[in-house]
Amino acid sequence: MERSVIIAGFGGQGVILAGKILAQAGMDHGLEVTWLPSYGPEMRGGTANCTVVLSEEPVGSPIVDEPSALIALNLPSLDKFEPIVVSGGTILVNSSLVDRGVSRRDVRAFTLPLNALAAKVGSPRSLNMAALGAYLKASGAIPLDVARQAMTHALESEGKGKTVAANVQALEEGYNAVP
Repeated sequence: MERSVIIAGFGGQGVILAGKILAQAGMDHGLEVTWLPSYGPEMRGGTANCTVVLSEEPVGSPIVDEPSALIALNLPSLDKFEPIVVSGGTILVNSSLVDRGVSRRDVRAFTLPLNALAAKVGSPRSLNMAALGAYLKASGAIPLDVARQAMTHALESEGKGKTVAANVQALEEGYNAVP
């Protein structure tokens, strides 16, 4: 089964890192993976998104016209990508920054206060990990422990080992926030 997700938000929200960790977790779980980041030249404060494809079969292209899921961390991202999610897909919305729900009725929608979940564990910048945790629970794409290990390794290899504990907590908060 192939799953594709677009993670989108403002630069500085950790969109690219979340996608990178999801892609690594997919590989660690034995899946075929592509990861395609996209961001403007302004980076922090501008828009950023990435597409991750997870599959049991080789992936033909990293370009996805109809993703099976969307993680929208801000309103411009929801506005831009909501229409292209496949019918029956999943949309996760960061209600901390987005003041509207999902318009479509043919998708599963989860509206979660991701900034608040991250702040709850004392690390507001880890909202990307709360979002990733929520996606893992909503999709069932990869086990939480595999993503936790991939995240720990990624952060430690980037010299951010001090942030691992808070990011693990945020990942688990997001996971547990999805019914």
